[in-house]
Amino acid sequence: MPIDWFPLWLSLEVASAATVISLLAGVWLAWVLANKSFRGKELLDALTALPLALPPTVLGYYLLVVLGRSSWLGRAWEAVTGAPLVFTWRAAVIASTLHAIPLLVKSSRAALENIDRAFERAGRSLGASEWRLFWRVSLPLARRPIAAATALAFARSLGDFGATLMIAGNIPGRTQTAAIAIYDAVESGDTRTALILVLVISALTALIVFLANRLEQRRRGMFA
Repeated sequence: MPIDWFPLWLSLEVASAATVISLLAGVWLAWVLANKSFRGKELLDALTALPLALPPTVLGYYLLVVLGRSSWLGRAWEAVTGAPLVFTWRAAVIASTLHAIPLLVKSSRAALENIDRAFERAGRSLGASEWRLFWRVSLPLARRPIAAATALAFARSLGDFGATLMIAGNIPGRTQTAAIAIYDAVESGDTRTALILVLVISALTALIVFLANRLEQRRRGMFA
């Protein structure tokens, strides 16, 4: 029986989209937490890290409540697009994004806080704006740990299961990701499909973690 590779390709597409969104939102949040002082800063930091602590099914339930067809967000999405948001691949992207963002925020914040502030002060003395400082000074100095965190965020998104199952469902050919397909294969006794998908996901994850470690080692070598 041939292997259905759709779940793997869908997982790669979902993980890629979630990683891009997480990178943009996560680095911005990390910069705010690393450079700004405001009321509620620690609360924002705690809320950002919450998806790491919550059980995936709890996170999935919250997403169903917030984005379901009975919520105002769900109704607004359906009014604009003509289709519900839940039980679609877009819902899987949202679930994966919420699992990936905390990794990027935590790692990026640490990287931005550990850069030599003398470079930023020099830039300010030359009249550079905060936006220009971020793009020309802070981000280049922190690029390696942020790149490593991005790789780990991709791996995290690739293997998401609980929240994705609850909000995107398990629809073969539409929303069934690799992690869910592995679960289905084991439940149905299709050990061959389960083994092949497990080996492919394991190899991809090992490669991603290896690349992340290499980036971290290069960063340490630069500052040794």
